[in-house]
Amino acid sequence: MSIVQTQLGGILPLVARGKVRDIYEVDQETLLFVATDRISAYDVIMANAIPDKGVLLTRLSEFWFKFLEKDVRNHLRAPCEGLFGGLPDALTSPEYRSQLEGRSLLVQRYRLIPLEVIVRGYITGSAWKEYQERGTVHGLALPAGLRESEELPEPMFTPSTKAEQGAHDENISPAQAADLIGQELCDRVAALAIRLYSKCKKYARERGIIIADTKFEFGIDDKSGEIVLVDEVLTPDSSRFWNAANYEVGKPQDSYDKQFLRNWLTSNKLNGVDGVSMPEEIVTRTKEKYVEAYEALTGAKW
Repeated sequence: MSIVQTQLGGILPLVARGKVRDIYEVDQETLLFVATDRISAYDVIMANAIPDKGVLLTRLSEFWFKFLEKDVRNHLRAPCEGLFGGLPDALTSPEYRSQLEGRSLLVQRYRLIPLEVIVRGYITGSAWKEYQERGTVHGLALPAGLRESEELPEPMFTPSTKAEQGAHDENISPAQAADLIGQELCDRVAALAIRLYSKCKKYARERGIIIADTKFEFGIDDKSGEIVLVDEVLTPDSSRFWNAANYEVGKPQDSYDKQFLRNWLTSNKLNGVDGVSMPEEIVTRTKEKYVEAYEALTGAKW
């Protein structure tokens, strides 16, 4: 059974429904994040879902939170296994447990830094398109002669705006990001994101996966000024994962992530179209890709 949208009977106030997550307020300092099985591409949510996708995303995020805990503080208050101890008793009934179990996290509420903090290690996607047209990525000049999917000389901080649901994220330059959040904070976010990406990229490469790029989200602790890692971390929804065994510069890559769905949409001229239903073959093959990535990265069997 897929969970497309949670319904908690008004027991907790709904804060937001994102492209994937339903977010509820537990108290003034605590949120309940529920990863549904919704899937989006080109900023549009598909009409049907990928079964158990939310469980996969949650387990993978938990893995990365643990992997990075010595490098950055995160917002996790209670993992899946300790979830119900922090929720109202009414949510432990089978009706609600079936919606929450395995796909939910209790997290500390922080003030969000209003950026999609993207780090790119390889040139692909919208970055490749911009480079072909102007020789730049997010307005930053790059050396001439780069080929599609080529590794960049150094990982790049390439932010975008954080759009509301239904709107589109907009690629911006680091200078524009600094105008939004201040130069000092922008520099700190960029340095931290590149450091986290570089560590995870090295780990994944040893396990046969290339992390071509990823999107981090951060909050800030207003008491200490500390930057906190929030939302999801290095999942197929927020990253491009490539099969290292098949990697070849100069062409698109065999992908473990949503690029498979994006390619199908593009080939059928459905990119950006609302209300699209994926054929069963696309649903099955997309889930298989998510499972492959999860098993390769965590070493756990699905």
